Amino acid sequence: MGESSYFIFVIILFLLAVFDLIIGVSNDAVNFLNSSIGSHVAKRKTILIIAGAGVLVGAIFSGGMMEVARKGVFNPEMFVFSEIMVIFMAVMLTDIILLDMFNTFGMPTSTTVSIVFELLGAAFAVSLLKILSIDGNLVDIGLYLNHSKALQIIGGIFLSIFVAFTIGWLVMNFSRIIFSFNLNKSVKKYGPIFGGIALTTIVYFMLIKGAKGSTLISDNTLVWISDNTFLLILLNMVFWTFSSYLIHTFLKFNILRFVVLIGTFALAMAFAGNDLVNFIGVPIAAFESFSEYASSGIAANEFNMAFLSAKVKTDPVLLIIAGFIMVLTLVFSKKARTVTETEVNLSRQGFGSERFTPNLLSRSIVQAGVQAANLYEHVMPNNLLRKLNLKFKEVELYSDIDALDKPSFDLLRAAINLIVASILIAFATSLKLPLSTTYVSFMVAMGTSLADNAWNRESAVYRVAGVLSVIGGWLFTALIAFFSASVMAILIYYGGLYMVLLLTALAIFLIIRSSKIHSKRMNEKPTLIASIVSRQSIKADEVLEECLLHIFETFNLTSAVLNETIRGLSIEDKKVIKEARKIVKEQDSKIDQLSKTVFHYVQKMKDEKGELSQFYIYVLRNLNNIKKSIFQISTLAYNHVDNMHRAVDKTQIKELMEVVEGFNKLISLVSKSIPKMDKVLYEEIMDLKSDLYEESLTFFDHQIKRIKKRDSVRSNSILQLSMIMEVQNLNRYVSDIAEIYIKKTKNGK
Repeated sequence: MGESSYFIFVIILFLLAVFDLIIGVSNDAVNFLNSSIGSHVAKRKTILIIAGAGVLVGAIFSGGMMEVARKGVFNPEMFVFSEIMVIFMAVMLTDIILLDMFNTFGMPTSTTVSIVFELLGAAFAVSLLKILSIDGNLVDIGLYLNHSKALQIIGGIFLSIFVAFTIGWLVMNFSRIIFSFNLNKSVKKYGPIFGGIALTTIVYFMLIKGAKGSTLISDNTLVWISDNTFLLILLNMVFWTFSSYLIHTFLKFNILRFVVLIGTFALAMAFAGNDLVNFIGVPIAAFESFSEYASSGIAANEFNMAFLSAKVKTDPVLLIIAGFIMVLTLVFSKKARTVTETEVNLSRQGFGSERFTPNLLSRSIVQAGVQAANLYEHVMPNNLLRKLNLKFKEVELYSDIDALDKPSFDLLRAAINLIVASILIAFATSLKLPLSTTYVSFMVAMGTSLADNAWNRESAVYRVAGVLSVIGGWLFTALIAFFSASVMAILIYYGGLYMVLLLTALAIFLIIRSSKIHSKRMNEKPTLIASIVSRQSIKADEVLEECLLHIFETFNLTSAVLNETIRGLSIEDKKVIKEARKIVKEQDSKIDQLSKTVFHYVQKMKDEKGELSQFYIYVLRNLNNIKKSIFQISTLAYNHVDNMHRAVDKTQIKELMEVVEGFNKLISLVSKSIPKMDKVLYEEIMDLKSDLYEESLTFFDHQIKRIKKRDSVRSNSILQLSMIMEVQNLNRYVSDIAEIYIKKTKNGK
């Protein structure tokens, strides 16, 4: 390829960098937004303004040292310009697709790990191709790659997960023992001291993590900060403690709220200042490489890239532009909100919609935790245990606020999240250890939520399953980043510019498509759980109205499923039956949600005698039974056709159709009757039920005779008998609903 082709490469890389900035901020916004949003420290607009200011300042003061992109994972002197451009292009294409996929499904991941393993994968693939082209020894691939860096990153992952979670749990426990949940009283006593410690920690974090390597801070200033760290900490401690006292006493401003807002700014600043390299490091390195190549006059496949090992600072104009793109993304990105909601949901205090499904590992961990808690209670003295339990007893501070508007956790936990994350990140930075802000922020939040008993016996398996899913996603990120970038590099290596254009178009298409998927998910109606939680109380007429809606919907879906199942069985088309089963699964999900909310629904119901609650529970039980029966019917039919059993003969199909028609008559009669149920209507329903029972016995007898005469094969006989019995069950469940309504109207009197 000529110089013009590589110039197009650079243009595409900068275009991809804009996409990567948008996608990357959507992913990493959770690191500095979860504490402020989860605690409702201020209006979302205010939080975004503060975080946006932190992002912009962080970008301006960014340490534009792009070592990771330039030499952190591979040895640049082992590559020529044509090869390095293949690596950079493969990395950027992989990065935007991978991060966008995680964002779409609301899963936070590490942009640092992504970029490192993408660089490693692309460099590995190009190194392998280079060695094979010169008939070299595969053992020499170690000369091309900085594999020790990759091992450091992996070690940092596991270490940060354990350390952040453990320290978050310990500090939250200690803080809650001091403050308890009654913050109105305890903040008056300990607020100024806590504010001094917290704000000193945050300022230290900003100096060590935020200012290090900045393009606008001189080396002498950084040396002075390093040499006078203890003095700075001492002066800050005195200043912020006194300031906290004044703020709390005279301005009447909650010091915890002030700590959370300042902490949000600090984490946002550190994110932009240090993680910016993950988004623009590769395009900038590519631009510098192209500039050197264009001015050298040497062929692309001969120009050595050793100069990338040198220390170069990034143009501040590029950093400012990147900062503004990040701020705009923070304000307008819906995906940023989705990723934030995942972390807040996993750490929230109290009941809500559980997003993750328990698994064997989560159950085992919770079981071990319960056993450890039992041992702890057995060993601890009763008096001490009673005092500690009082400290961890929740105080209702938001009784006048709708449930969905209540904070997911209080300001103390939000402050601890920010302080502990700041300390750990600053400490690791001072030791030059590879660390992901995502890992630290997320695991600290999980540790503090565990300490606050947010993971109780009712929710623990779901929360642990969620944490395991996120951690698994982190590890999965490393693997998929490595292999995807390797494949991309191989395709570009052989396909050249045309392949780059094709892959870029594919990446843009995938981003647009995922945005549509995300928008569709965002526009879906709130879950039943969320709608019930948001209600302060439920009136009697609302219960009756909602029961009717659930009944009519279930009846209609059941009738449709049965009709389609029999049709699919008659023409041996498993696609028809499969579509019917999809309808069952949708209804299954809704009934399951209703079942999970029974406790909270009844709790909010204005029903002192409990008769209405009993009515609701009985209706729900029968709807659940109907769901199980229609699923069993559709499964029997699907398996019969899928296993290629002999076709059901016309006589059997006719009998099944008559059984289903009888059921349809029953649900039609019940649907018309229950709003105005009386004895006459109820007796009419019972008569029809009796007739249908006799009819099904007749068809049952017909099938038994066919079996004795050997006129029916085994599979058809089992199917026929099983389906008739299940429809009998459906008739009983529907009639039971009518009976529930006749009792509700006091026997029709």
